[in-house]
Amino acid sequence: MGAESNTNNPDYSAYPLLEKINSPDDLRRYDPQKLKTLSRELRQFLLESLNRTGGHLSSGLGVIELTIALHYVFNTPYDKLIWDVGHQAYPHKILTGRLKQMHTIRQKGGLSGFPSRKESNYDTFGVGHSSTSISAALGMSVADKIRHGDAATKNHIAIIGDGAMTAGMAFEALNHAGDMHANLLVILNDNNMSISPNVGGLSNHFANIISSKLYVSMRENSKKLLSHVPPMWELAKRTEEHMKGMIVPGTLFEELGFNYFGPIDGNNLEELLHTLENIKSIKGPRFLHIVTKKGYGYEKAVQDPINFHAVSKGYYLDKKENTAATQAIKTYTEVFSKWICDKAQQDERLVGITPAMREGSGLVEFAEQYPKRYYDVAIAEQHAVTFAAGLACDGYKPVVAIYSSFLQRAYDQLIHDVAIQNLPVVFAIDRAGLVGTDGATHTGNFDLSFMRCIPNMVICTPANENEAYHLLDFAFSIDKPVAVRYPRGNGCGEEITNALKVELGKANVLSKKTTGKSSKDSIQVAILNFGIFLSHILKIEDHLIALGIDLTIVDMRFVKPMDQQLVKQVAQENQILITIEDNVIAGGAGSAVSEVISEIEHSPPVYHFGLPDQFPEHATQEELYHQYQLDADGLLQRIKHLLKL
Repeated sequence: MGAESNTNNPDYSAYPLLEKINSPDDLRRYDPQKLKTLSRELRQFLLESLNRTGGHLSSGLGVIELTIALHYVFNTPYDKLIWDVGHQAYPHKILTGRLKQMHTIRQKGGLSGFPSRKESNYDTFGVGHSSTSISAALGMSVADKIRHGDAATKNHIAIIGDGAMTAGMAFEALNHAGDMHANLLVILNDNNMSISPNVGGLSNHFANIISSKLYVSMRENSKKLLSHVPPMWELAKRTEEHMKGMIVPGTLFEELGFNYFGPIDGNNLEELLHTLENIKSIKGPRFLHIVTKKGYGYEKAVQDPINFHAVSKGYYLDKKENTAATQAIKTYTEVFSKWICDKAQQDERLVGITPAMREGSGLVEFAEQYPKRYYDVAIAEQHAVTFAAGLACDGYKPVVAIYSSFLQRAYDQLIHDVAIQNLPVVFAIDRAGLVGTDGATHTGNFDLSFMRCIPNMVICTPANENEAYHLLDFAFSIDKPVAVRYPRGNGCGEEITNALKVELGKANVLSKKTTGKSSKDSIQVAILNFGIFLSHILKIEDHLIALGIDLTIVDMRFVKPMDQQLVKQVAQENQILITIEDNVIAGGAGSAVSEVISEIEHSPPVYHFGLPDQFPEHATQEELYHQYQLDADGLLQRIKHLLKL
């Protein structure tokens, strides 16, 4: 479909400079004087484009000048840009030939919301989690040095946000890089002024001085001359460090082996171009500290960068997509938020912990009501889990609110620091299963598999909002490590009541219906459900009965410990078992069922419905459920095909 006939496409003629850029080569043909106009066009295009599609906004707005400057100064893709996290890479996508595909971003078959190697050779490293850019850039730089030796000329530029610098992995990489003398430039995009507010004429002027060819030449020549006189060289080196330390917070990075520049105004395009041109000719590890405003150029995003971090369609016109009926149905995150506030009021031992996901995990209200029992440890998932273990050792009851894909980063701590010691830590695992438009980097398809093999772990899979609330309550009540995992988005409209009894490892036979025919004229089938697809099964229950199936539906609730007695009983009473889960089939809940019934002589066949051994593409949750035949219609068709009905 052409741009003219697609109402979701913008009017590209409104962006005369931007429209002509099909690659950074086109950008580099512009006179520097035109780049400010280009930055205004790019910012306006991003605002209007995401108004049509939704997506990550405020991070991208803050790095528009930086993105233009990087592609203008460096010879990309020969010189490699490695973006951290990826939220900030939308302007990069636009300038690297994907302008007219932006209306497809985060949609099935369209552009990814993150850098993707298979999407473009300008996306040099696929990313979705934070703090990976320096390690990846160092690896590429070393590869270039191995291949070409001293003749290696490529620049490798890691662009890391200040939040990502809170993770230990970033400092591990810095520590290694400084010792390697790699041709590496690390750019710290400090968009919350969390390191230093020293931005202004003096620091900009100082950054220009220490990045200039004259200064670098004098520094290197002095080094050669004075290195033969150790006392003089040590005095000169300390003098330089003290001079820098008075004006800039670069001493730490200098000690790690980097040549530090900045801080400079990262939204000042002229300043960026000048500084990057100077730094480009310097070899070895370099560190440029820029300070930007998240949401720069759109005042609402500047004032509220958190809520404008990711936006829905129509945000720019203040439209509301959600109907009143949709808003009335709670999300699982809201259920958790209600539970943790309720429980904190009842038990002063409760402590809430999150690795920089307060809003996403539903801890805003808890943080406001119980600030002394709330801890955001920054992007440090490993620390979050061991910190919780320490609290548990001293009599507190920590609750770690974390996304499924982020818990993967703390797997060793989960085993070594929590499970081995059998500590009472509750893991409230949000974004379990298919997350939708964030794609493969954020998918929560693996947690049942990677947790199920850990001794002492209890794993709960609530089927609706009421079960989520009460399984969280149960998890808090026992002195063991417990994971309660639930998906992104709305529940199925189940009211939260006080009428749910939960026992450790006990499943619930929800329904047992027969056709009324003899067993010879019907098929005995039991469906063992783990998690949110129960509502889909209940929608097709009557259809299955009408097809001649004597149907038993079991709401399993627990993956571990499993209700082995009930599973064996159901296996003996039915001809076929079907397991359903929002997790990969490999090693998941269904695999646990197979392990249990393998002990039964003449056990019935077990068919596992879940997610395949692949990373899902980005699409809405509903599209993915349909693709994997896990929506109501898909489940019905699969069962009919399985039973040859």
